[in-house]
Amino acid sequence: MRLLITTQAVDLDDPVLGFMHRWIEVLAPRYQSIEVICLKRGRMHLPSNVQVHSLGKTAVSCQLSAFRKMLVRIQYLFFFYRYIWNLRRNYDAVFVHMNQEYVLLGGIFWRLSGKKIILWRNHKKGSWMTRLVGVLANTVCYTSSAAYVAHFKNAEQMPIGIDTERFVPPEVAPPTGSILFLGRIDEVKKPIEFLNALNMLVDQHIDFHADIYGDPTYPDDPYFKRFTDAAQSLVENGYVTLYPSVRNEDTPKIYGAHQIYVNLTPSGSFDKTIGEAMACGCIVVVANDAVREVIGDDFFAGDATGVARALTAAFARTPEELSEAGKHNRAFIEQEHSLALLADKIGDLFER
Repeated sequence: MRLLITTQAVDLDDPVLGFMHRWIEVLAPRYQSIEVICLKRGRMHLPSNVQVHSLGKTAVSCQLSAFRKMLVRIQYLFFFYRYIWNLRRNYDAVFVHMNQEYVLLGGIFWRLSGKKIILWRNHKKGSWMTRLVGVLANTVCYTSSAAYVAHFKNAEQMPIGIDTERFVPPEVAPPTGSILFLGRIDEVKKPIEFLNALNMLVDQHIDFHADIYGDPTYPDDPYFKRFTDAAQSLVENGYVTLYPSVRNEDTPKIYGAHQIYVNLTPSGSFDKTIGEAMACGCIVVVANDAVREVIGDDFFAGDATGVARALTAAFARTPEELSEAGKHNRAFIEQEHSLALLADKIGDLFER
């Protein structure tokens, strides 16, 4: 079978979507050829049977006037339709990753051409457009039972796709009291709530150090200014260190350098960084129902008070107890959410 993949970016240096490069690498041996259409193409090292076609998005295109942005979007549309038409004899099926707009734009053409469509969509919110793409797609994949598409008749729950060969526990145990927050510094990620929890630990005279890696989606977002203001005292007193976002390929060593990973993204999507941290043997403190039964109520937290409680509970565990919890977390990812398992299930869907 020959496959077409549509996605946002194929770029090893992308801090958010760099994982997609590895997904394509793992899928490549299972197909005769793969054509990829993406908004942005960057640094790549892909097998010879993979061809990547960019719609031309650049950092400059994000800074244009409204009129110029409209012209750029027209250009994207032109390239998209040109690619799906010119490549039509090079693919038998389509895997649309995240962006339902690709199904809206190409779904009718693909269905009339007899090409099976699988859409990956894991957002909590949806609309009439989401319901429409649910009709156009043969299968809609999701990872969290709280995802909008989870109730669709043609929906399939899938593994989140963690590369367990690359995300592995460290050889040396991380420092005691080391905490990590890694992700976009946006309101949905609740980084200020995380800072509030750390202030509670300071008030309790608990010894710790937290590293925060990430940038805001929009540098001029007022929320980011509130975040940096809230972090100032913790940084000045040596409790917190702030870092910019990093490439996905650099994150395994960062997870491995910390005992605890905190992610406060609400239920509705299974944030992949949670799975990466678990694969690296971290204790995870999360607000996501997807792993609540695995980690237990002690480490489930939705607000600052809950995070402070969960961190205190983690610090009260012995090194042996923390090690066993980390092994339990990794085993869960290996058995339920590995990239190899995901690739197999995607293949099964196309062959039904």
